[in-house]
Amino acid sequence: MDKVLIFIQFSCLVLLFPFQSSSLPLCSDLRAPRIQKGHLTFCPYNGKMCCSSSQDQQLQKRFQAMNISDSNCASAVKSILCATCDQFSAKLFTIDTELRPVPILCNSTSNSFCSNVWKSCQNALISNSPFAPALQSKAIVPRNATLSKLTDLWQSESEFCNAFGGVNDENTLCFNGEQISLNKTNTIPPPKGICLEKIDNGSYLNMVPHPDGSNRVFLSNQAGKIWLAKIPDQDSGEVLNLDELNPFVDLTEQVHLDSTFGMMGMAFHPDFEKNGRFFASFNCDKEKSPGCLGRCACNSDVDCDPSELGSLDSEEHCKYHTVVVEYSANGTGSSPSMAEKARTEEVRRIFTMGLPFTADHGGQILFGPEDGYMYIMMGDGGSKGDPYNFAQNKKSLLGKIMRIDVDNIPSEEEIVKLGLWGNYSIPPNNPSSEDKQMEPEIWAYGLRNPWRCSFDSERPSYFLCADIGQDQYEEVNIIYKGGNYGWRVYEGPLPFKPQITPGGNTSLNSIDPIFPVAGYSHASINKLGSAAIAGGYFYRAQTDPCTFGSYLYADLYAGYMWSASETPENSGNFTTSNTPFSCAMDSPIKCDMVPNSNIPALQLVFSFGEDNKKDIYILAQNGVYRVVRPSRCNYACSKEVASVNPHMPALSQGCLVNSYPGLVLLVSAVLLSLKFFL
Repeated sequence: MDKVLIFIQFSCLVLLFPFQSSSLPLCSDLRAPRIQKGHLTFCPYNGKMCCSSSQDQQLQKRFQAMNISDSNCASAVKSILCATCDQFSAKLFTIDTELRPVPILCNSTSNSFCSNVWKSCQNALISNSPFAPALQSKAIVPRNATLSKLTDLWQSESEFCNAFGGVNDENTLCFNGEQISLNKTNTIPPPKGICLEKIDNGSYLNMVPHPDGSNRVFLSNQAGKIWLAKIPDQDSGEVLNLDELNPFVDLTEQVHLDSTFGMMGMAFHPDFEKNGRFFASFNCDKEKSPGCLGRCACNSDVDCDPSELGSLDSEEHCKYHTVVVEYSANGTGSSPSMAEKARTEEVRRIFTMGLPFTADHGGQILFGPEDGYMYIMMGDGGSKGDPYNFAQNKKSLLGKIMRIDVDNIPSEEEIVKLGLWGNYSIPPNNPSSEDKQMEPEIWAYGLRNPWRCSFDSERPSYFLCADIGQDQYEEVNIIYKGGNYGWRVYEGPLPFKPQITPGGNTSLNSIDPIFPVAGYSHASINKLGSAAIAGGYFYRAQTDPCTFGSYLYADLYAGYMWSASETPENSGNFTTSNTPFSCAMDSPIKCDMVPNSNIPALQLVFSFGEDNKKDIYILAQNGVYRVVRPSRCNYACSKEVASVNPHMPALSQGCLVNSYPGLVLLVSAVLLSLKFFL
């Protein structure tokens, strides 16, 4: 009978969790679509788009040079060229990592734009046709031909549409001759509440799932220790299995610890199971650590005089550094995956930079799930109002998200020649490849203090970062290639006027900022003291189906949690909800509660974590909390699946068979099939 229950539970989950599309508005060059000032003269696009006026003119010249002989074909080809301007052009023109010559043309029995293109253009002469089948071995290509018809290039309509056609599915969009619009009714409702259980009393800044996919995670604290811990199963009633006296690695002698300093991030190489490489991001003190030597971020390249910093900050300039260091778990176990200890000896210094002030220096590091490059989150360096305007200065690495390659290490001579800050190389498609004013490491800029960024595990193009505000606003941003997020010209969506500006000003009209997709004002949380956002994750676990697809984040000080949902899905437009949360009565470790309330007293919320099952954790000052089934806190969720764990009470709603048309027949068929296997 247990096997039957497990099979039914799985069947319910299959229906409750359809695959998600990754159709985030994104240009084919990976930049953010923008609202164009003024109208395009050639392409009939409005609102957010991926074309500037100059690009529109280039498309018009290309179209005119084609000299298409048939008006119907000309109209179709014009729309295809203009699809470059669509805010979803990255999805329309991309298959895997290769750019297509034309967008994916809708090709279905009910509505085939691809078929219409074939009928309109099969006998029309086109100069330098975009439909030339460079990658199609079966097609017939006339020699030395610049003028061609589709029938010259392709043997049949079916072959043509096999090459250029596609349908809307979980991975792609297709082009139907018009600007893409999404179904406005396809929205994710906010959860009614988040139920937590406490599984550890420790205080940690970072959680990273073990790269081997097991139920283990790495946890690190601000002092510089990293532990390897085993995560208990949901509904088991067990706590985190962590030996506090035996850390995976102890870097405390290398880390400078203070209120705003310490070990800020860790990341494990995507091939950790083979190479044992892992990385720590922390602060060091050059007066105490002989190896803490690096160039000051305040320098002549950014029109900053280090000798003037003393008037703005009591600490000696660039006494403290932020570093990213490589370590190894090789040789400490039969394989890196089996290692329970790692070496404390530095393998390689990846990055070193002296800090002008003593706050706002970020420090998180991540590997991109699709590109394998390392992302480094760097704040503006501190001091109220970013007085030297580092965040807007393209020659400064402060107030930036950097993207570097730690697999291709150049020689020392090349590092010096290129002016790099350590042992890494520059990915070839970083923004500097198009913007020569940009330092080569920079991926995005205009940030104050990015505190916890994450890639959506189901849609890696969704790269979200929380950015801590100063006086007015805390924000969450979708990070795009080359994006300018406004600070210090803006604080969130609000114009910001700095008090002192020794580094000069950037005017409002001189930038095109990307505004937050979520966030909150300091006034809205009714708190007279401090406020600081802690970024989280898109919830992708099967534990709480009513939270699935929402992005969770919190305030470090105020004890608030929010969920942000897209409206509609995959549009990049979010609505936020201040989401209640409480602690399960059967929590393995009893939760301390805020007096006269049912809210767990988390104290400071440092960060969020995610394990290999996509369950979400809150890393708080007084412990580790995990998101669990909503019914354990009496939150209503009609999608919740029955518990089959003997240690936990079963849910009365079970799989709610009657709520889903056709599910009764499915379960009956499942049970009939199981008769032959049990």
